[in-house]
Amino acid sequence: MRERTSLETQIEGILKLERDLDDALTFIELGEMEDDAASIAEGEAGIKAVEVEAARLQVETLLSGEADMLDTYLEIHPGAGGTESQDWAEMLLRMYRRWGERRKFKVETLEYQDGDTAGIKSATLQFKGHNAYGWLKTESGVHRLVRISPFDSNARRQTSFASVWVYPVVDDRIVIDINESDCRIDTYRAQGAGGQHINTTDSAVRITHIPSGIAVSCQQERSQHKNRAKAWDMLRARLYEVELKKREEKANAEQASKTDIGWGHQIRSYVLQPYQLVKDLRTGVSSNAPSEVLDGALDPFMEASLAQRVYGTEVEVEDID
Repeated sequence: MRERTSLETQIEGILKLERDLDDALTFIELGEMEDDAASIAEGEAGIKAVEVEAARLQVETLLSGEADMLDTYLEIHPGAGGTESQDWAEMLLRMYRRWGERRKFKVETLEYQDGDTAGIKSATLQFKGHNAYGWLKTESGVHRLVRISPFDSNARRQTSFASVWVYPVVDDRIVIDINESDCRIDTYRAQGAGGQHINTTDSAVRITHIPSGIAVSCQQERSQHKNRAKAWDMLRARLYEVELKKREEKANAEQASKTDIGWGHQIRSYVLQPYQLVKDLRTGVSSNAPSEVLDGALDPFMEASLAQRVYGTEVEVEDID
């Protein structure tokens, strides 16, 4: 059913392009006949919009992986550095929320832990919508921020790190067997923004899969039972993502070695001061408007990373100071 829906969406997208292009050409034709500059300008703007949408649809064709069409989880964790990194993690949280809103995905917060002074200690989002995992999967890795610290009275330049982990939501067709005896389950009180407890009972649930070391948390619901069920779903999804990665490495070990996820493997640097630049260290794609990127303008970075994965192109990229 998902495959059929995906195909129907792609076909409708192409048909809409044809209709929009016809409309734009009609505006230009009528404008030239009536010497109406406004109609001509509207038609030309329509053609540019068609070009942008055609490029987006072309990227969609790159999303043909086994799990690309699925919904996805996205986890954010600050690196070492206390408040600085925790604040950076919250900036990333907002960035991905804004990107999801731009993309018309439904974005839900499954887990949120306030930072000690500012920012967050961790957060987990769920993105619901067609190709959510396919779009976000290349965002996994370490993100680096360089700025004048707002927490330093001497206004010194500070470098902060945060990690992003993306893994698909497993649907009912995918069976992942987990031995419950291999897992440790902890409960605690859920927190909302500001650090206040949003429940008087230990409703939040954390499940740790001991053999792999993978841990997931959920505090979305007020019911511990519902949070536990959701956490099990998240754990199955994480283990499925591990299996997908093993298959990818087996299919293309050389390319996979370039996209390993872990501390020390920075995928993107964001410099706010003394100059402004966001640069992807895998593809070389950059932007001189970090405020726009942090407001969710991530598509150029994602598109380049997806193309690199599919076509296996190599780019020599130097990090920025």
